[in-house]
Amino acid sequence: MAFSMKLPFVDVVCDESLKNTYVNGEKLGYEFQIRLSNYRGHYLSCIEEFVVTVDGKEVNSDDITFELNEKEFTLRQLPSLISEFWNLIDPATIRVFAPSGLTEGEHHIDVKMMLRIPYMAVPGRKTEREYAVLDSCGSKTLQVRD
Repeated sequence: MAFSMKLPFVDVVCDESLKNTYVNGEKLGYEFQIRLSNYRGHYLSCIEEFVVTVDGKEVNSDDITFELNEKEFTLRQLPSLISEFWNLIDPATIRVFAPSGLTEGEHHIDVKMMLRIPYMAVPGRKTEREYAVLDSCGSKTLQVRD
């Protein structure tokens, strides 16, 4: 990736969105919400890279799901979601499978999200399909809610 842009319009990690998730009364993980930091929406297939780090430890991508438009997807599905559009004002919910959830207190959430801009080819590119990338990364320290 030779070229990327950063347009910090909004905080990517949403305030007061971190909470433990329970299924049948059992704590199975946690979730938080993110937003696009851009001037327009994107198709989910344009997410080039998505990494979540919590308290300095990278979360296994197989333990993450991405919920948008009332549908839940694995990260492996994202490249094929050519018709799932992420509207600019809609937050996405990121769910992490972690059987003990998070302990009470503050936790630092870091999201690395790089978005391919399919209408902006990189001038002088070496490959036929090299496009500009938007850095839509963000981080925030949040208090976990139960």
